[in-house]
Amino acid sequence: MKVPLRWLSDYVEIPIPAAKLVERLTLAGLEVAGVRLVGVPAPEGLVVRDDAPRPVWDRDKVLIAEVLEVKKHPDADRLLLVTVNYGKQPHQMVTGATNLKVGDKGQKVVVALSGAVLLDGYANPPVLKQLKPTKIRGILSDAMVCSARELGISDEHEGIIILENDAPVGMPLVDFMGDIVLDIDVLPNMARCLSLIGVAREVAALTGGTLKAPPTRSFAVSTEPFAEVAIEDPRLCPRYSATLIRNVAIGPSPGWMQRRLTLAGMRPINNVVDITNYVMLEWGQPLHAFDHDLLVQRASKGKPRIEVRPARAGEKLVTLDGQTRQLTPEHLVIADTRGPIALAGVMGGADTEVTASTRNVLLEAASFDFVSIRRTARAFDLPSEASLRFSRGVHPDLVSSAALRAAELFAQLAGGQVVGSVESYPAPLPPQVVTLPLSEIRRSLGIELPVVEVKRILHALEFTVEEAGSGSLRVTTPPHRLDIQHGVADLIEELVRIHGYDQLPATLLREQLPRQRTNWPLVLEERVRDILATCGLQEVMNYSLTTVEREAPLVGPGVEYVRLANPVTVERSVMRRSVLASVLESAASNLRHVQGLRLFEIGFVYLPRAGEKLPEEPRRLAIVMTGPRQPEFWDSPTKPPLLDFFDLKGVVEALLAELHVPSAEFRPAQATWLHPGRSAEVRITDDLIGCFGQLHPGLNEHFGLGRRDVLVAEFDLELLLAKVPRRHAIQPIPEFPPIRQDIAVVLDEAVPAARVEAEIRAGGGELLRDVKLFDVYRGPNLPEGKKSLAFALTFQALDRTLTDKDAAKVQQKIVGRLERLLGARLRA
Repeated sequence: MKVPLRWLSDYVEIPIPAAKLVERLTLAGLEVAGVRLVGVPAPEGLVVRDDAPRPVWDRDKVLIAEVLEVKKHPDADRLLLVTVNYGKQPHQMVTGATNLKVGDKGQKVVVALSGAVLLDGYANPPVLKQLKPTKIRGILSDAMVCSARELGISDEHEGIIILENDAPVGMPLVDFMGDIVLDIDVLPNMARCLSLIGVAREVAALTGGTLKAPPTRSFAVSTEPFAEVAIEDPRLCPRYSATLIRNVAIGPSPGWMQRRLTLAGMRPINNVVDITNYVMLEWGQPLHAFDHDLLVQRASKGKPRIEVRPARAGEKLVTLDGQTRQLTPEHLVIADTRGPIALAGVMGGADTEVTASTRNVLLEAASFDFVSIRRTARAFDLPSEASLRFSRGVHPDLVSSAALRAAELFAQLAGGQVVGSVESYPAPLPPQVVTLPLSEIRRSLGIELPVVEVKRILHALEFTVEEAGSGSLRVTTPPHRLDIQHGVADLIEELVRIHGYDQLPATLLREQLPRQRTNWPLVLEERVRDILATCGLQEVMNYSLTTVEREAPLVGPGVEYVRLANPVTVERSVMRRSVLASVLESAASNLRHVQGLRLFEIGFVYLPRAGEKLPEEPRRLAIVMTGPRQPEFWDSPTKPPLLDFFDLKGVVEALLAELHVPSAEFRPAQATWLHPGRSAEVRITDDLIGCFGQLHPGLNEHFGLGRRDVLVAEFDLELLLAKVPRRHAIQPIPEFPPIRQDIAVVLDEAVPAARVEAEIRAGGGELLRDVKLFDVYRGPNLPEGKKSLAFALTFQALDRTLTDKDAAKVQQKIVGRLERLLGARLRA
């Protein structure tokens, strides 16, 4: 919200410096994100956040002048000689302004004398330049009439600024229209401040001033049957008003209005559009103008019937931007007997647009359901100043104030005759009354606010306050406020905002802080992140929203989902049940730009619970790896090998080892989304922790992964971390050398290598330091149905140097155990 202080001062006196005002507004919840200076020097202490160069209008060199004569340049077809009076002797200069012509006189313009510093209108990017005398086609010109761009007001450079007729000749321009514009970030709960009057209320409360609302006069209720108004659903449209203004003369709006709109960030168009925008910025109530004669032509009986209703299935509307919009019952529309004429609160229709030939205007002022307007604006990607205000809530009581103000401006600036208004207001909002215990203020803020100060602040914000007895106040919210939803808490927030957060004293807790306790779920989760990052994986964070179709291959058909009632897009309509699907989506996006990646995500899934409003939200760990094992090197004769199942298995083993998880076991996986011969499941004490392996090749196209081997894993992180011991034994570094021996055993094909390794460790006891499988053989010299597994064994003692005899004795026990339990035999 851009707020010119000169305009703001029409509604409230500003008794404090601009720098102090910026500080007070920011502390009160209206953060000033930027400050723009228009012709004025930077006030002391004010931090100007504006990257563009801005000229300062010299009081003696940039003045208001009156055109005395315009004549043709004797040696140039497109140049003119302009003589002006700026309070001293007449002054002649050369100009190429396109909005002056030979014979003009009497216009009020801005003249800059030699030495003035202005923006170079032709430089890109713009730069400041000092005006110097120069000959232009043989005629000396030591001054210039200025455009808006040269003065740093806007980018308009086609013609010079023409001021209003009553602009005082000789006055320094900085006194006439110099300004400071505050760019305020208005949060959703402060939507009432999306207007000059809303900001003025805050300033009045912060400075002890008085709000000066613009004067309006009432107009008689029309007896002329110029229109009917009907509302189908008061929940979607609490109030709708239509005002008829006849004999409107469409033309440019006055200079003061154009300047204010420009500084507020809106482009002046004509007096009809500018008046509706001006009142919207002033009151925060969006308006829309229809061509009444076009509505009459569309009406079957000569009197238009305006109806606010949801669109019917199959209806269409051509909006002001020329686009044809396909409507659904989710879209609120303004309609007549022939169909929709506007998207309510978003954009008007082309069939009833105000044009240069319009003479009779039907002015709409209404209040709409903010959720409906937000949904429509997003559906059609039509953000606007009007939809911004409606989507944050506009109180129905603003309708009459804004309509009366606009009608008066139509009469003053467009020569219109206000016929009257018709409206429908089927469900007026009742006043909201809150009982405010004074003790609750002290309990919430920790300070004692005097009753006088409480009443002063609430009165300044236009609340009505009455004594309620028993140390309480009865507070009635003003008619422009929709944000007092939480009663006492909201009122206390208003009190501390205006009193000043910086005025709250710093205090320490009287009680001793409780002893810090370890948050084991968080600690272990961070430990998993550290381990995977050390293994070369990169963490990603994805949306928790997805579609049923995207996850179907991973979770199966017919499962229940947590569904969004009002999704932003159909691509984000349900809460996910699989983290792996989200990581695969990220992988597909990134693989368009890189050859390989190694990603993981720790996140929540959302599992509906029968009879419960809220779902179960367990954590899951997902991993996706694909691409070359290491980067390609220029000196390497061959390309590096691709990642395979065993690379992923190594990451999983490293994770389990670093977490000190005991007795982890790998078994063939049964998951249909994994390659049947290149996958495994992890079990700990027979509990299934998760699965990993190569993604089934048939799913590559579904996830947009192309023709490549993709390694994936998904684990139940809650179950995995529950298996992590809180403490684990740490062995000292051995002082004595190890003995390394290899053994190879022949056994049935069905016996998994993990089972063999477990039995070797059990048989080796404390002297067996490490076991590594280094070879698997199937083929000649082995009976059918048999395989050979070769293991490297490391023997080491902590208290002595082992002999070959010690190692042979342990190896003999291992071989005996394998023969006895697994039917294995030592391979020669």
